Amino acid sequence: MNKKRKFTIENTEISEVTTVTLGGYPQKIMLDGKSKENPVVICLHGGPGTPIPFSVGCRGMFPDITDRVTLVCWDQLGCGINNRVIDDSFGIDSFVQMTVDLVKEIRGRFPDNRIYLFGMSWGSILSARAAAAVPELINGVVTYGQVLCDMTFNDEVYAVLEASAMPESKKKKLQKIKKDRSIDNARSVMSWIRKYTEGYTCKAGKSAPIGGAVMGLMTSPDYTMKDFRAVVLNGYIKNTSLIRALTDTDLRDILCNVKVPYTMLQGETDIVTSTSALSKFIPKSGNPNLRLVVIPKSGHMPSEEAMVGVFECFNSL
Repeated sequence: MNKKRKFTIENTEISEVTTVTLGGYPQKIMLDGKSKENPVVICLHGGPGTPIPFSVGCRGMFPDITDRVTLVCWDQLGCGINNRVIDDSFGIDSFVQMTVDLVKEIRGRFPDNRIYLFGMSWGSILSARAAAAVPELINGVVTYGQVLCDMTFNDEVYAVLEASAMPESKKKKLQKIKKDRSIDNARSVMSWIRKYTEGYTCKAGKSAPIGGAVMGLMTSPDYTMKDFRAVVLNGYIKNTSLIRALTDTDLRDILCNVKVPYTMLQGETDIVTSTSALSKFIPKSGNPNLRLVVIPKSGHMPSEEAMVGVFECFNSL
């Protein structure tokens, strides 16, 4: 741990890793903030099972953020410091309950602070469902890569892949996949989006400084090497229930009825959680709480420009 990070940790009013019970499971969460009076942001990472960059291991890593808000980071059950096997008995409802329990825990600790949820991709499902369940406990939601409906198997994805440089043999396979929404086919389509389109990564954007985040986790005062490995090699490896849940999720009714301010940051080339679909949905939703901010030069994986947008959003809370 470098001197700057050590100084940040030692000069904050809130800096701790503690164990709470979420969904019936004891789990560790991290709280990091300069002032007890600042707004609180509960981070809900993507994946499922990918706690980067906001994880339990990032205490002291983001002083530009924690000077203004208190970060609450949770490695969702099955990864990072909370690693365990996530078998197919787990579904979205399991993680929504854990999220709601976390919101209740944080509201109990900060009864007078403004509290926000920040969900990335998979985490945006949890943020939307939690906002619908306990709107009285939060003040708003920010997401990057908002899930809406029909992930992976939709006309936009098919059209972009068919217009891409993907080999003809795979395009022929795609025609058959359209009629078979299996787990294996979902994985194939996701890999093709990553390889042959800018749906995940926009070529015009600068890569987010992931190397620095990874190094920060490796030198974390709170992670063991076992925890660090479980950021990637974790309990989700053999899980299929959550992939199926992702492709079947439809949040349109929930988002139409969200009762708190809900800002969606989206990469302009994102077809994984479709920016185009959201831009059409929001005006028709009739919900004035919904707001879309399109980030240029970014796809589903946040670019440097997108991370700047996220930080700016945090700073404005």
